[in-house]
Amino acid sequence: MWTLVLNCGSSSVKVALLNPDSGAPALSGLAERLGADGAGLRLDVGGERHTLPLAGGGYPEVFAALLAELDARGLRGDVHAVGHRVVHGGEAFSAPAVITPTVLDAIRACSALAPLHNPANIAGIEAAQAAFPGLPQVAVFDTAFHQSMPEVAYRYAVPDAWYRQHGVRRYGFHGTSHAYVAQEAARMLGRPLAELNLVTAHLGNGCSVCAVQGGRSVDTSMGLTPLEGLVMGTRSGDVDPGLHDFIARQAGLTLDGVTAALNRESGLLGLSGLDSDMRELEAAATRGHAGARLALDVFVYRLAKAVAGMAVALGHVDGLVFTGGIGENAVTVRAATLARLGVLGAGVDDAANARAVRGTPGVISVPGRLSTVVVNTNEELMIARETARTLARP
Repeated sequence: MWTLVLNCGSSSVKVALLNPDSGAPALSGLAERLGADGAGLRLDVGGERHTLPLAGGGYPEVFAALLAELDARGLRGDVHAVGHRVVHGGEAFSAPAVITPTVLDAIRACSALAPLHNPANIAGIEAAQAAFPGLPQVAVFDTAFHQSMPEVAYRYAVPDAWYRQHGVRRYGFHGTSHAYVAQEAARMLGRPLAELNLVTAHLGNGCSVCAVQGGRSVDTSMGLTPLEGLVMGTRSGDVDPGLHDFIARQAGLTLDGVTAALNRESGLLGLSGLDSDMRELEAAATRGHAGARLALDVFVYRLAKAVAGMAVALGHVDGLVFTGGIGENAVTVRAATLARLGVLGAGVDDAANARAVRGTPGVISVPGRLSTVVVNTNEELMIARETARTLARP
């Protein structure tokens, strides 16, 4: 029996058909450029890749093409459930939930907290319900894993009414990834997850770190929105809240304009003036590009500070985990970050670090120092497993 996993964005849909037990995929794919010319669904099936054009380029067309592919391969009847990534569940959800009209209304109510993400997630859910009537569907929330944070970690020092009336607090994101890689790290280290204090670093275009104590999130770097915390591809991470008013007045920007710039024109792109892709910046820094060098240095410095800060939530750190596109592949970023973490007893094995790229996980620390591992995240598999567990509950 297969679980169909969907990650619906405003202009893309990631799909995967997985066995929740073995993790074996029957197919995976990505629909891109939705709502624009050239929309298509790229599918990987049995080691072969092919692309299907999407006339109209919307969610209904994505699911029509997907259904046709499942029918052609005799897989449609074996799909027993659909699992959806939903970015924001607010305080309403501390675990995955079977999607009912009430649950869908609660997801809609969180849209103000994630206006770029939740509406797209909802549209995908509704399209999947139309495509797979009668199949159970489960929402797996990015924020749910972090609902175990204590109040001291999630409250902002703002008027209490902002929290009570408007939900202004720290929620955290990337929860599915942090939960998955913590489990995998414990397995790689040969220790029970319940006994470990880990800092997990999910580093991609979006970046966050999380303090995981006994398998539970006790703090994380992202907050009310995915803008808080680390330097990211195009997102600024932490800035002085007074920046908004200052730059709006100085540059003649609206509040929306400032927020858009912090989300789309900042981070590695803003610092380098060149690119948001870590691979391009590493190459440019090697060629002597000053902006690329600065972007890398700031990224590493802020990352190391955040990792060290998570030690406050944990008391002591047993291990550090790198994951995500940057975390799994950027050898120099990992080495430079660990070089700044002597305070935690970090030490990198250069040869092991160099081997841990392109899907090859492993331990990269020097024996006797802070255990540091590279883990390949697999959010789709985690969503499939959470979907299966949710449906197995009474």
